[in-house]
Amino acid sequence: MSSYTQLLSPVSGPLPSSQTLSSLQIHQPTTLKRNTLKQSPILNQPTTTTSPPKLISQSRTPASWIETLRSQTRSNLFREAILTYIEMTLSGIVPDNFAFPAVLKAVTSLQDLNLGKQIHAHVVKFGYGSSSVTVANTLVNVYGKCGDIGDACKVFDGIIERDQVSWNSMIAALCRFEEWELALEAFRSMLLENMEPSSFTLVSVALACSNLHKRDGLRLGKQVHAYSVRMSECKTFTINALLAMYSKLGEAEYSRALFELYEDCDMVSWNTMISSLSQNDQFMEALEFFRLMVLAGFKPDGVTVASVLPACSHLEMLDTGKEIHAYALRTNELIENSYVGSALVDMYCNCRQVSSGRRVFNAVLERKIALWNAMITGYAQNEYDKEALNLFLEMCAASGLSPNSTTMSSIVPASVRCEAFSDKESIHGYVIKRGLEKNRYVQNALMDMYSRMGKTQISETIFNSMEVRDIVSWNTMITGYVICGRHGDALNLIYDMQRVKEKKNMNDNAYDDEGRVPLKPNSITFMTILPGCAALAALAKGKEIHSYAIKHLLAFDVAVGSALVDMYAKCGCIDLARAVFNQIPIKNVITWNVLIMAYGMHGRGEEALELFKNMVDEGCRNKEVRPNEVTFIALFAACSHSGMVDEGLNLFHKMKSDHGVEPATDHYACVVDLLGRAGNVEEAYQLVNTMPSELDKAGAWSSLLGACRIHQNVEIGEIAANQLLELEPSVASHYVLLSNIYSSSGLWDKAMDVRRKMKEMGVKKEPGCSWIEFGDEVHKFLAGDLSHPQSEQLHEFLETLSEKMKKEGYVPDTSCVLHNVDEEEKETLLCGHSEKLALAFGILNTRPGTTIRVAKNLRVCNDCHMASKYISKILDREIILRDVRRFHHFKNGTCSCGDYW
Repeated sequence: MSSYTQLLSPVSGPLPSSQTLSSLQIHQPTTLKRNTLKQSPILNQPTTTTSPPKLISQSRTPASWIETLRSQTRSNLFREAILTYIEMTLSGIVPDNFAFPAVLKAVTSLQDLNLGKQIHAHVVKFGYGSSSVTVANTLVNVYGKCGDIGDACKVFDGIIERDQVSWNSMIAALCRFEEWELALEAFRSMLLENMEPSSFTLVSVALACSNLHKRDGLRLGKQVHAYSVRMSECKTFTINALLAMYSKLGEAEYSRALFELYEDCDMVSWNTMISSLSQNDQFMEALEFFRLMVLAGFKPDGVTVASVLPACSHLEMLDTGKEIHAYALRTNELIENSYVGSALVDMYCNCRQVSSGRRVFNAVLERKIALWNAMITGYAQNEYDKEALNLFLEMCAASGLSPNSTTMSSIVPASVRCEAFSDKESIHGYVIKRGLEKNRYVQNALMDMYSRMGKTQISETIFNSMEVRDIVSWNTMITGYVICGRHGDALNLIYDMQRVKEKKNMNDNAYDDEGRVPLKPNSITFMTILPGCAALAALAKGKEIHSYAIKHLLAFDVAVGSALVDMYAKCGCIDLARAVFNQIPIKNVITWNVLIMAYGMHGRGEEALELFKNMVDEGCRNKEVRPNEVTFIALFAACSHSGMVDEGLNLFHKMKSDHGVEPATDHYACVVDLLGRAGNVEEAYQLVNTMPSELDKAGAWSSLLGACRIHQNVEIGEIAANQLLELEPSVASHYVLLSNIYSSSGLWDKAMDVRRKMKEMGVKKEPGCSWIEFGDEVHKFLAGDLSHPQSEQLHEFLETLSEKMKKEGYVPDTSCVLHNVDEEEKETLLCGHSEKLALAFGILNTRPGTTIRVAKNLRVCNDCHMASKYISKILDREIILRDVRRFHHFKNGTCSCGDYW
């Protein structure tokens, strides 16, 4: 084997020099004692004996000294053994190849590297450094376990005739320092020197294989497995190592097959299997193995409980988790185990029982960092952000523990959401102070934080500075773009992601491009990007992503499937949305809600109600599918857009008695919209006044104000607007709607007063904006837009088209122009509406007969709605226009909404 010291970074210090050795001459034994007591803090602590050690008579024989030393080491009396060694040397007894392994074992157990180096000097002085392979092996073990891999390699390189223990010690040391490839190289060298491996060797080699990239690790791991079978090295601990190896490489089925073939499984075997299944997301199988383990007569220990609880956590099987908790309570040593406590806290918090998780946390006496992290993460995931931050401060102040990357990756999201935590960016400074700014998980959390603050430029800076980006990094940046409305950038980034390659092993920076594999979008990527396609009505890109999801067997995942249903529905393809819905094998309440909402947006209220009935029937068979608060919001919206007032009111009055859903703020707002849109403005006003006092009325007043805008009810509109401006003085839409009510009623002075107040308050109106997909791009148009390359051509086309429409009976609805200008100028302004510009772009750039799909961020105005009907008839085009509330399908001069929107 080659010298490993040449392949490693410089060690912290050299081996003992000749000068050091001369200072430790045996005729100066007090030097060792003085240096030992000075440099080894362990020896300054009280020993386990009840009285101070006494110097033993120098008349004792060397054999009795050494036997005492070895006996104390065997009995784990390590401090006593070291003191015996010191007294022996003070008595002039020369240590030999039996004494050195014993005292070095004690040093290893006490993790005292400095003391180990001093005893190493004695080893060299008395000639046992090269003459005794046993002593040398013990030294390799000392350096390996006490944190000096460089000196371990030097000692190993100096062994002339290495035995099996030499190789085992060196390979184990390399594994301990995560030098996985060097450990495997050592194993190859061992075989080349015709040294037969033992079970201990195979355990270390299996560990090294499990930490390689899956492809290489599995290939080499199978070879190790085959070798163990051929050599009949099938001891239980070897089998356990192979089980753990297959598990870590993501091959739980291999672990399971090996487990079932082996008859002498012990407690470790069962724990390894349960942990393997749980870590590979086979949660039901993990629980089944737990049951079989108990039936086989094994008593679960702390490792078992900590391994099976994550399965309960992910499956949200609270009752099963409580049963395991009860078992842990009956076994006191388990509940006092910090790792068991961590798993229990995680289980309760994941099942949204945060207070129960906190009670477990409080009951654990010895709180390690994992337990603090579990509770902080539990608070943060359930958005108990103030509690998460307070516990974080308590951990730093009272426990003496330093936060790690796991702590910070939970605290950063909590800090950005917590209103009481005003200086949010200071958490980034704290991350830098703790030296965690290069940690990938913390970087991901920081990117998310800045995106949610609207500072995507900083997120981009962090993203671009990352040395290694994993799939979570890309998903976080894509999500950041979506949150900030930069849907085009989000779509571009998903293509960039597929062009890069990730390193085989994130812990190894030595891989070249040949050792990289392309990054593949996962279900989170699709769930993140598909809403972007939906927001932009980017159907072509959505279909492309759908094809990719089918190719990688993710299209039928319930979360991805639900996102696809939503995407197709919001791109105007309600029938495709239903087809995807029908193909999803297991649907959850979100899947049903998405399609009900989709039918409502398309004005197909009767189909929404029929789907709701199917959902209720499904809920009788599957308790996981039951109508919730969102279901009724979707239903009321569907009834509102379809003018189904009686049906909506009937649902509202029965939602609690029939389905156990208490009417909340959003439900009242929807029913107010239902009544107001149908012209029942007075009844809607009465409903707002009868709302329970504890509910926030802002949404209901907003719905009422919108109804007053549609039906030009100035009196109630003023009441609603005054209420809203008191509750939400910074929301631009309230001012705009009131101003529009005044303008459409000819009250120009009052309209100007509202606009003036809006300007004084610094509130800005959201500009009208429309999108249309063409080729690989999504084109965006603002009202009166002149920035697009085809702007001049678009305006000319619209003017010509307007003349053709007038000949067919079109009369511009200038009431939509809320400015006090003459009629001719109003007609010119109407031609500049963003949806008309997007529509003109689609007509000029697509083949005749092609369906035009446009999305708008505001409600479509009366004139654009009327114009779209004429355009669909004159040019024989189907036009699908989505505004902020619903879809309009224009065909042959009519709209699917029946002019009710």
